[in-house]
Amino acid sequence: MAGVRPLGLPAAVPGPLRFDGWIAGLGTTSGTRLVLGHWPTSPFGGFSDVMVERPDGHRLLLAPTPETARFVARTYVFDEVRVVPVRVRVGEDGWAVDAGALLRLRFALGRRGLTGLLLRAVPGALAARPAWTAVTDPAARLLMGVRTRGSAVGDRREFYGARDLRPVTAVTARFEGRDLGMLATVVPPVRFGFGSTPRRPSLVRVTTTVLAASEDPER
Repeated sequence: MAGVRPLGLPAAVPGPLRFDGWIAGLGTTSGTRLVLGHWPTSPFGGFSDVMVERPDGHRLLLAPTPETARFVARTYVFDEVRVVPVRVRVGEDGWAVDAGALLRLRFALGRRGLTGLLLRAVPGALAARPAWTAVTDPAARLLMGVRTRGSAVGDRREFYGARDLRPVTAVTARFEGRDLGMLATVVPPVRFGFGSTPRRPSLVRVTTTVLAASEDPER
């Protein structure tokens, strides 16, 4: 599937579709930026995927099955899609990610700061509601330069209900056998969808809701 955007999924979303898990966004001194989605709970069962933007702007999706690759590529924008096993090992102080023979990623986590503590104080049921993002979106744009709601590809709307945040403090990563360098800020912002990840490398606990635009109650 390299170089080909997967087809076969209707553009309309039989929603709402809810994904509960984590998003890690980080940069490297090579200029490569990586976004990991780890979803223990989703309409597709548990899965993980990795979005890679190279220094030249080439956007690559690594997804574990044709089904998940089709959905993600119909929601975000990529120049290339590859179906490879994506395995994630979660630890309290750091995570390990292997995407076939293409990517080996390890990152360490620091203690949560004030933002993480505030997010954890919001009841999960409230944080998961799309309407709650109307409250969080202005603060997220101001403080972290990210958006929590917006339009995606394929006439879809997305809502990110953040529930925790921890800083990523160190990384080792190899892509196609090449060392990607040390940890760096996510600059320039990644261009997979309407919003990037926080500029400072971080791991965010999140509930993501995807709706067809026609199903958005605010429209």
